[in-house]
Amino acid sequence: MYKVGAKVVYPLHGVGEISSIEDKTVLGETRSYYIIKLAISDMTVMIPTHKSDDLGLRLVVTTKVAKQALKLIEEDSVQIDEDWKARYQHNFEKIKSGSIFDVAEVVRNLFHRNRIKELSIMEKKLYENAYRLLVDEISIVHDMAKEEVQSIVAEKLMKAVT
Repeated sequence: MYKVGAKVVYPLHGVGEISSIEDKTVLGETRSYYIIKLAISDMTVMIPTHKSDDLGLRLVVTTKVAKQALKLIEEDSVQIDEDWKARYQHNFEKIKSGSIFDVAEVVRNLFHRNRIKELSIMEKKLYENAYRLLVDEISIVHDMAKEEVQSIVAEKLMKAVT
């Protein structure tokens, strides 16, 4: 059970803060919901507390884990499927997992893939989403401006290329 004020990650959607925990009646059933204000937009989501684990809701990572994720993007990329549809599905599942390491791996691999051959439109959107998720979480964890984290991520991605 998370508490009000907890900084959480909702896979595919991003980092947010639990603003309240409320009982709501939906389709005739009264259940407890986390009300989460997402950092990326003015969007608020309701997550049933009993399904939060199934939906991948988790606390933001520690600074140590965030540093490990940043280190991961400096490593060599992993060869991924040549078929863009299979590659897209594989990367989508990694992002959906909610793991910061999986998200960092997708950012790294798609960045390197794009340097070899231009990504499809869907893959570009997936890359941009993964990049945003990574930057958002690291900026919250390290209490840094997103622009500063973007510079760090870009520098580490380029470092791996040279």
